[in-house]
Amino acid sequence: MAARCRSVTGMRGIAAVPSYVVMQPTTLCNLDCAYCYLPHRAADRRMPVPVAEAVAAAVTPWAARGRFSVVWHGGEPLAAGREHLAALIAAFPAGVEHHVQTNATLIDDAWCAFFAAHGVRVSVSVDGPAARNGDRVTRAGRPAYDRIVRGVAALRRHGLPFSALAVVSRPTPGLATELYDYFLDLGCDVLGLNIEETEGVNTRSNAHDAAAVTAFWAELVAAWRRAPRVHLREVEWSLRYAAAVLAGAEGDLLPRQLDPIPTIGYDGSVTVLSPELAGFTDARYGDFSSGNVLATPLAEILAGAAGTGWVGEFLTGVEACRSSCPYFGFCGGGHAANRYFEQGRFDGTETEHCRNSKIRLLEGVLEHARDHESPAD
Repeated sequence: MAARCRSVTGMRGIAAVPSYVVMQPTTLCNLDCAYCYLPHRAADRRMPVPVAEAVAAAVTPWAARGRFSVVWHGGEPLAAGREHLAALIAAFPAGVEHHVQTNATLIDDAWCAFFAAHGVRVSVSVDGPAARNGDRVTRAGRPAYDRIVRGVAALRRHGLPFSALAVVSRPTPGLATELYDYFLDLGCDVLGLNIEETEGVNTRSNAHDAAAVTAFWAELVAAWRRAPRVHLREVEWSLRYAAAVLAGAEGDLLPRQLDPIPTIGYDGSVTVLSPELAGFTDARYGDFSSGNVLATPLAEILAGAAGTGWVGEFLTGVEACRSSCPYFGFCGGGHAANRYFEQGRFDGTETEHCRNSKIRLLEGVLEHARDHESPAD
């Protein structure tokens, strides 16, 4: 399928207006997950309200045009406390959608009331059954699973819908079915599965056997098709792409420009394209920041983001992918952070992340389709 793709005209340059912003209310996390990429998660640095107000000044006209989201992402966002997080949220206009990515260990009845009052959509990080959560531990090294499921139970008790996000460190036979069945029982309505990435302070290898990863995704499709009651992020995007290819419209599926995905650090610094780069510095590129909202309006920062040295290098890499990779119409050129942390620069092309989470994902979906094709087809 990928080899048949027409020229993809989208994903050229960076859009001036994002579809969402990522906000870091605190650097602190109460867990110490083995695969976490965050560099300062032991420090308690909280976002001042003026930072949120500066971002909200840019978001207000963007939100007036249509749907717009603010994603609260840490650290552990709930570690900022309800009162402080409420003050940050209050800076934004009504109608903005608020999302929080949380490890759920702090969720209780009071937090559930907070989510309901402020219209916050919750996404929980959990890697499946207890035995699959060995990398998710407290700062004292103790398993966090029981605290996670207590938080999920509180969400369910209050009737709050939630998403789930799981990290898969080692794709093995049977795992995809086990995970999907687990999340069906957990009660989430959306599920995202990430193959572990070599990124940030996590230097563990993410190289896996190609056949094993492809089989993992094919097995996941099969599990989902038996009981498609959960929106499965990766599989549904793959099927949408496949439908576009069959309709001859795959070249138009991706956005015209890259979403800048501005990540606002606790101090107001702005990192575009990859939240995972925030907080890191490099001898060649500096601190990856494109500016600070306390000094320069966010819209102005985004307008000039393409002039940042490393961003220009990444855009060169995107064009290299466009000209060389038959999967470009599916992934749009990959992610800046994966290139940097795997290759040490931004203008490379295929990464292990590409192979695990893009190429083998699509191949797994196609493998499932071939294996379940009727004789008459």
